[in-house]
Amino acid sequence: MAKPTVRTGFIQFCLALGMLAILARAAQLQLVQGDEFAERAARQRTSTVVMPARRGTIYDRSGEPLVVSQEQYHISIAPEQVRDRSATARAVGRALGESPAVLVRELASGRPSVYRHGPFTASQVQPLRDVAGVHLEPIQRRLRYGGDFAAPMLGVFDPESETGKSGIESALDSLLRGTPGEAVALRDIRGQRFESPSRLVSNPVPGHDVYLTIDARLQEIAERALDEALVQMDAQSGDIVFLDPDTGELLAVASRQEGERPSSAAFSAPFEPGSTAKLFTAAALLREGRVGGADTVAGENGKWRIDPPLAVPYTIADEHVAKEPLTLAHAVEVSSNIGMAKFARRLAPHELYAALRDFGFGTYTGVVPAGAESRGILPMPAAWEAEITLESLSRGYGIAMTAVQLASAYAVIANGGTLYAPTLVKRIEAPDGRVVYRHDPEPVRRVIPVEVAQTLRRYLRGAVGAAGTGELGQIQNYELIGKTGTARVARGGSYVSGEYTASFASIWPADDPQLVAVVKIDNPSEGSYFGGLTAAPLTREILEEALASRNDALQLNRLASTGAVRLPDPPAPPLAPPVVVSLPWPQGAIDSAAPRPTVPDVGGRTVRAAVAVLHESGLRVQLRGSGGSAVRTSPEAGRQVAGGSTVELYLGAPAN
Repeated sequence: MAKPTVRTGFIQFCLALGMLAILARAAQLQLVQGDEFAERAARQRTSTVVMPARRGTIYDRSGEPLVVSQEQYHISIAPEQVRDRSATARAVGRALGESPAVLVRELASGRPSVYRHGPFTASQVQPLRDVAGVHLEPIQRRLRYGGDFAAPMLGVFDPESETGKSGIESALDSLLRGTPGEAVALRDIRGQRFESPSRLVSNPVPGHDVYLTIDARLQEIAERALDEALVQMDAQSGDIVFLDPDTGELLAVASRQEGERPSSAAFSAPFEPGSTAKLFTAAALLREGRVGGADTVAGENGKWRIDPPLAVPYTIADEHVAKEPLTLAHAVEVSSNIGMAKFARRLAPHELYAALRDFGFGTYTGVVPAGAESRGILPMPAAWEAEITLESLSRGYGIAMTAVQLASAYAVIANGGTLYAPTLVKRIEAPDGRVVYRHDPEPVRRVIPVEVAQTLRRYLRGAVGAAGTGELGQIQNYELIGKTGTARVARGGSYVSGEYTASFASIWPADDPQLVAVVKIDNPSEGSYFGGLTAAPLTREILEEALASRNDALQLNRLASTGAVRLPDPPAPPLAPPVVVSLPWPQGAIDSAAPRPTVPDVGGRTVRAAVAVLHESGLRVQLRGSGGSAVRTSPEAGRQVAGGSTVELYLGAPAN
């Protein structure tokens, strides 16, 4: 039997060994694994809450909001944190428009949480912010004013991935999205979360605001006019482009497919322009010095047989037999296929190709990402067929371009010879108001000398005169110049019988141009299919409505300073006379003795219809709120206001 001293020593040794083990374990926990356990404990008692950043607003050129982000909320109620079920149910019921009795039953059901997806607006949830047990989850909703207004350009925002999928929303996503913030919430022993204001990690940083070059009023007028024209003409589709020739800024772009479906065809769907491209052949001839003012060619009485080497003979015909001989100016004026083909033979293939390339055809404009834009079709000279391709290109066949490319090319003629890169973005502002980007006119190249551009504008004057094909596009008081086009539709490598593309490219006004307009109608079935009888009158109607509404995109002070040019009234066409609106100039001052317009009652109408009625009354329109139906106006309906006044149109959901 061991001695007591031995047993005591053994016990002391075991105690000492135990103490060492405890100290070693404590050292391990505190010194070696301390940070890990501290982090684990922090995770158990705290949670990180992501605070969404406001996505930047997209405005039109004058500051009209087109796409905005609005903070809305999901709501969850934690029954264990509710002190008084009846009082909480009444408060939530009043705020959300629900039955308190239903909420009481849900709170007493034993479920860990009562959830309402909503989403609910800030004004709806304001009374619930201090109610115990009610938790608000903020989200950002993207709201677009005016339904599908400018939809292809503005693009689509995906709320699930919180990224833009197309248009401006996609192209400028990194600037629009902003930077989310973070806050730390504390959790009790039961896992219930409560906010801790002192534990804010970072505030959210809103996204940048983007101002487009688009003018909302002109865009609205163009979209509505195109919709109505497609119905009246029973046409398949159409495009309208308005562009500032001095800056390359796109002021309005509208494209519609069958069923009034918005599309991006003005950027992505090239077409053979027909006679609107004859002006570029004339530009090449003048640039290369191949034609003098007195040079003429024979018109062949409207039919000319061509016998190309190693190819089947074919005949070129003119719709209207022109007086002979033809000068280049006269060939453009009467849109003579024969005259342009004969003059084009004075150019070498590489000379005509270079001119067309310099005008921007066959290459991307860069106005939208290359994947969403077509560069069109311009064959290389090495691939040209002898005589055939040169003759085809001279009258707008064998080449394909988008409506935006055609507008940019006509802007060269309008501004004196310089090609500018078209753009949709005017400026970008940081959340603190700093302008981080401002569009400056971006010249690509000088295409033609100033004197050649002036000569081409004189040719266009004749093309919309009494002897030209575009006379129905003419408006009074300030002269419009332009060129019509009527081209057969190519599909599957051949031309389709009975299908045509009607177009009109114009410059307005002729002196000191402010706008280039391209209007294209695809396969009109009702009435005529000629560009001069379809696209040209539509251009006139849009400009007249824009002028009547005193649109900001039209610089009336510049018009007033140039002096009015009175044009003779155009003769009536065989079927019906054109509708001509004569406007007093300058429009800067309003005659105090003139009748004051009365604000019409547009309540219950669609947004498009309401805006149309207000514009026809000579009033400007500013949209307020969201929804697809007009609710009221300010000033109210029936009130007399000064002509050209701005009326605020409040929008809401359509009445059931």
